[in-house]
Amino acid sequence: MRRGGHALAGSYLHDGTALVTGWHSHSMHQIEYAVAGVVEVETESAHYLLPPQQAAWIPAGLEHQATLNPAARTISVVFDPGLVPRPGDRARIIAVPPLIREMMIYALRWPIARAGDDPVAQGFFRTLGHLVAEALDHEAPLSLPTTSDPVVAAAIAYTQTHLDSASVGAVSRAVGVSERTLRRQFQATLGMSWRHYVLQARLLRSMALLANPDLSVLEVSTAVGFENPSAFARAFAQHCGEKPSSYRRRAGAPPADGPVAGLGTAPLAPARG
Repeated sequence: MRRGGHALAGSYLHDGTALVTGWHSHSMHQIEYAVAGVVEVETESAHYLLPPQQAAWIPAGLEHQATLNPAARTISVVFDPGLVPRPGDRARIIAVPPLIREMMIYALRWPIARAGDDPVAQGFFRTLGHLVAEALDHEAPLSLPTTSDPVVAAAIAYTQTHLDSASVGAVSRAVGVSERTLRRQFQATLGMSWRHYVLQARLLRSMALLANPDLSVLEVSTAVGFENPSAFARAFAQHCGEKPSSYRRRAGAPPADGPVAGLGTAPLAPARG
């Protein structure tokens, strides 16, 4: 990530190309802010969705895979582990306050691949690291649990593949257990009911699909298994705090102006997720 440099912290920008990183880990902590588009982050224990104007926290050493859609535009800051107190050992999605967002944008002046540090950069990133540590207490509910239990894992895989039509009966038949056993095992393993899981899965998938300008809200609601657009709009607003149409305006395209406009033409370090 440092590409031979010795800086304790730095930034890089990913600007609007589809990317699947593959499974990997870093020796540094990472916070990735989604300017536009949608990013999905998978770890051994959970599947996270990073919508626009929120950030993903990935601690050093955590194996993960990131998938960035073609419209994704993100700013990442990476830190030496000593710069962030109380980082935790799992990924999180956080709603970043304006101060952290603006500091991450400003951090683009110090790419992580630079040769070394100066006192101004050291003080800046040390302060940003402490602010990020405080923000980690405000986690957003934008993840789905995963498990190594074979029955529940098979039920999750079937549910994700058939979100447009999944029912508890169809899932139980697909994995070869009774509906009662599926419900009981799902609750015991994941701490949530299958019904709650499928609702969360449908809403998270819809957030990713809404970033695609070629799909209408009706097509998205049908693709994730809602009976009608009204039911989808109610569930989406309750979960996300805004209408699907409002969300897609934020997710679909980067801002035309503002502090990150025009950066796409600058030399950039490659994104690594």
